[in-house]
Amino acid sequence: MQDLTQKKCVACEGGIPPLGKEGAAMYLPQVPEWKPNADYTAISREFKFADFRQAMAFINKVADLAEREGHHPDIYIFYNRVKLELSTHALGGLSENDFILAAKIDKLFS
Repeated sequence: MQDLTQKKCVACEGGIPPLGKEGAAMYLPQVPEWKPNADYTAISREFKFADFRQAMAFINKVADLAEREGHHPDIYIFYNRVKLELSTHALGGLSENDFILAAKIDKLFS
């Protein structure tokens, strides 16, 4: 399987089924820190920082990446912790785009 960080998110306007549990299982090994929700319609990961300023700097980097990819996470901020959740809203579930962006976010964090 191609390295997800080498791929680009593609516009999704629906009309195809979401990945579901079986489809997500193909991608989860490449983003092992990301966890699917119970019905496999989203993946999320929490990041921890030394302080609020570092958390916000990370969020700004994620925002720039999301704009370049045309795919945007839901962002939750708790002082020095950031939780990101990815889902393809047009599908009501997961698509390859979610895993591409997760892999790229992981690379930003490392």
